Amino acid sequence: MSQKLKITLVKSVIGTPEDQRATVRSLGLKKVNASVSHDDTPQIRGMIKKVSHLVKVEEV
Repeated sequence: MSQKLKITLVKSVIGTPEDQRATVRSLGLKKVNASVSHDDTPQIRGMIKKVSHLVKVEEV
């Protein structure tokens, strides 16, 4: 069974570059303090790394 990650948007995307906004949207995050759960894959880890200053990640 693969590990799950809980990703929470903790900072607004206002003023960030469009590619970072698109990454946050593709993770499924729309509002500040919203959380989503994803499988721990290299693709998801790469997306998290790109917007690491905007999100908080917990292993579930």
